[in-house]
Amino acid sequence: MTLNLTENSIRVLEKRYLKRDKNGVCTETPEDMFKRVAETIAQGDLSYGKSPDEVKKLSDAFYAAMTNLYFMPNSPTLMNAGRELGQLAACFVLPVEDTLEGIFETIKNTALIHQSGGGTGFSFSRLRPKNSVVRSTMGVSSGPVSFMNVFNAATEAVKQGGTRRGANMGILRVDHPDILEFIDCKSDNTSLNNFNISVALTDKFMEAYFNNEDYDLINPQDGSIHHKLSAKFVFDKIVDRAWSNGEPGIIFIDRMNEDNPTPQIGQIESTNPCGEVPLLPYEACNLGSINLGLMVQDKKINWSLLENTVKLAIHFLDNVIDINHYPLSQIEKMVKSNRKIGLGIMGWADMLMKLEISYSSQDGVNLAGQVMEFIDYVSKRESVKLSQERGRFANFSGSIYEGKNYFSSKYKENSFGKISLEQWSELDSQVEKYGLRNATTTCIAPTGTISMIAGASCGIEPLFGLVFSRLILDNTEMLEINPIFKNYMITNGLYGEDLMKEISKDGSVAHVLSVDTHTKEVFVTAHDITPYWHVKMQAAFQMHTDNAVSKTVNFVESATREDIKETYILAYKNKLKGITVYRNNSRSFQPMNLQEQKQPEQQPEAEEYNPTGEIKEVKCPECGTSIHMAEGCFICPNCGYSGCS
Repeated sequence: MTLNLTENSIRVLEKRYLKRDKNGVCTETPEDMFKRVAETIAQGDLSYGKSPDEVKKLSDAFYAAMTNLYFMPNSPTLMNAGRELGQLAACFVLPVEDTLEGIFETIKNTALIHQSGGGTGFSFSRLRPKNSVVRSTMGVSSGPVSFMNVFNAATEAVKQGGTRRGANMGILRVDHPDILEFIDCKSDNTSLNNFNISVALTDKFMEAYFNNEDYDLINPQDGSIHHKLSAKFVFDKIVDRAWSNGEPGIIFIDRMNEDNPTPQIGQIESTNPCGEVPLLPYEACNLGSINLGLMVQDKKINWSLLENTVKLAIHFLDNVIDINHYPLSQIEKMVKSNRKIGLGIMGWADMLMKLEISYSSQDGVNLAGQVMEFIDYVSKRESVKLSQERGRFANFSGSIYEGKNYFSSKYKENSFGKISLEQWSELDSQVEKYGLRNATTTCIAPTGTISMIAGASCGIEPLFGLVFSRLILDNTEMLEINPIFKNYMITNGLYGEDLMKEISKDGSVAHVLSVDTHTKEVFVTAHDITPYWHVKMQAAFQMHTDNAVSKTVNFVESATREDIKETYILAYKNKLKGITVYRNNSRSFQPMNLQEQKQPEQQPEAEEYNPTGEIKEVKCPECGTSIHMAEGCFICPNCGYSGCS
């Protein structure tokens, strides 16, 4: 079959995903890659008594889902399935114990994970505060931030499996005595460049903030009160740093633990590098995403196609757990005991545009809830089916699902109406009888490069711009127009080259006088959308997502600290598990923006094969900005998109 891949899709596949020989020459086509992945993952069914013919049929179905661009697994699966490395998980969480031996054991394990192509998340909250006495030597501790720099240096030294470079999440609880130093640790835009950082806010802290009270800082060594701080002072400091450069982010750690499916095993302390997967120590995330833009046919959602794609995707991701080559035995044991998977989406903005529904509207929010409710329900139903055939996840006993009518209780009042309470109750009955195969089934990731491969908008983000212009070497201006927008404009007799050039000045139609109101409502871009609707959209998806939701709230450059603060409070009150904000031009190294004078692009030189995988220039998959950096997880300094390249 002929794949409907864009030029950008083919470029990224050739550069990072396709097999190469020792001279760096690609030895497989995109079709070969998808076939390699489909055949490898389908082999997982052999362990459950399926015949070779049944496995071949499943492989064909996996292949069709990927080549039709309906579903994409995460990058490590595309890169490594059926190859020697065989490491298919995107990210991991490792514990950081309060001993020198424990810390450096984790650094060693981190290096092994980065070498295999994964990213890592850590909570440094167990480490004793700076200047605490170390009894064995009678010296003093250097504190969490100091050890984060050691992790950062180790990450810098390890190249990820020849395709990716290390990416980390560093988290510290807001009640740790070193929280102020942590909040400022990336203030100069040069430190800890292999880390995203987030503060873990507790409900107790938020209550103190709302009551304008002090709160306790707790020494993790013995649980004693170290000292007190003003919650307002700390919250305002977090807001100020986020206003300045987008970091730290925040996660609501108690909310994450409310949905921890296996509290009997342990508490969630950290997430993966982009924050959408809360994990226990030694867990890994196995992710994939459905392309919602292709679930629209004749301006209607094809619910049957979506249902079948969800079922197939859940089967695929469960097989990934068995096929995967794990970098550590502790990880393999934990992953196979909980079998967490994360099915998410991309192309949400595409779906809305095709349906002519505004992102900044209650209709858009309601549809988000309905779509995710449907995906959540179908994914759980498929997990029950797999549990019936293969057995429930090992830690099901004692989990939040056991004998508690979990789903009907949770969605008795919190529903968008796509799935009835009777359906949720019936699901509870099936779970009680057969269990669940997977402790989690849903998660919404940024979908950086896989959305580029699929030709889809990223995750649940709105578009950053509808039209971009570029100057090529002979000073000819080339317009890049979103295909859905272009088709709409042509169909409605609105298209014109001069109009497209006018839109390209800032990528939006919001301020173009000649564009009608309906078009402006449907084709909103990230900076046209108020923080209120960004948060409401994320909240609608979060309601029916087991893990968390990756989402950036974009602010214009003139946004104030008060704007950031109000958004954080709105996020907490709307029961989000975390939130990322980015104010345009808030990073001094920002390479470009839409209104800067464009420079002619140089014709690309012949690509030199780089066996280390280090890429000098990264293209933001949302806005196309050139980011000169080592690969890993990043926040685009132009549009605020956060993702793993």
